[in-house]
Amino acid sequence: MTEPEFDHYSRSYQELLCDPIRDRFAAADSEFFHIRKRDLIRSYFRQRATNTRELSYLDVGCGLGELMSLLRGDFTRAAGCDISRGMIGHASGLEVRLQKDPCKIPFEAAEFDVVSAVCVCHHVPEADRIALTREIVRVLKPGGTFIVIEHNPYNPVTRLIVNRSPIDRNAQLLRPRETRVLMSDAGLVPVVTSYFLLFPHRAYHHGGATVEDWLSMLPFGGQYAVFGKKQADR
Repeated sequence: MTEPEFDHYSRSYQELLCDPIRDRFAAADSEFFHIRKRDLIRSYFRQRATNTRELSYLDVGCGLGELMSLLRGDFTRAAGCDISRGMIGHASGLEVRLQKDPCKIPFEAAEFDVVSAVCVCHHVPEADRIALTREIVRVLKPGGTFIVIEHNPYNPVTRLIVNRSPIDRNAQLLRPRETRVLMSDAGLVPVVTSYFLLFPHRAYHHGGATVEDWLSMLPFGGQYAVFGKKQADR
């Protein structure tokens, strides 16, 4: 079996992410990107008056487990899986499982209320995306939520960073509509598409947050999130 691409990156992953534009955007603190995703997910459930502490959460393609670490206190259970043994080897203290087959999730059917795939789909061959999404639907409970977060191909700065990143050399970015169609084809109902990472770290914390909220439905941000629902059993 071919060694997963990210096994090659696992020892120097943070260094490979370095980019002068990306570093200035985050004020040299890469956790900013993970915190923004955490806050976006929190906001979605807060707006729906959902108590996530009663829910279970799975992060598919969890990598080093940064988002899981930020969210595990929000859920009754937080778990992750990844095809890279090298990456999850650094996710110490977290419930993680190796995904031996890229299109198979190593958990039982209807085991989770919430599943996320953060910057995962653009690394998945186009022919395999529907199979992986259907697997995610399988492990979701009826009425559960699937969150896809991806780079926004409409943002020119995002495209520049992706084009020169060694980690993304084989990436095929998805337009938001493609992500929504992927969800629909797998049996999910897309609910909300939200764009974020429009302002850098300092500007975001000095008034930019409010403006980002106003502009979240317009395709300006560096990344976007699509929230989809699995229909409840009748």
